[in-house]
Amino acid sequence: MAAAPTLDKLGEVYGNLVSALLAFGGIALFVMLLIGGFKYLTSGGDPKAAEEAKKTLTYAIGGVVLLAASFLVLQLIQDITGANVTEFSITRP
Repeated sequence: MAAAPTLDKLGEVYGNLVSALLAFGGIALFVMLLIGGFKYLTSGGDPKAAEEAKKTLTYAIGGVVLLAASFLVLQLIQDITGANVTEFSITRP
């Protein structure tokens, strides 16, 4: 028989979910950069296609900046308060 789930495991599930989402976000941003670069290289001098490619690249770079800024804000909160905000825990060790 499987063990009944407890609140102790919720922290692990949350941590795994956040890690998976961050990894997916990083992969999605990388793919967006590749797509934008490919579109720009294959625009063939068409101003409309080049503008669409530039928008894609701008959004991808904005996503990288947003992801990095959110991580830095969490680190700043952790440094100022001393609370470990990057680790989720319901129960105390």
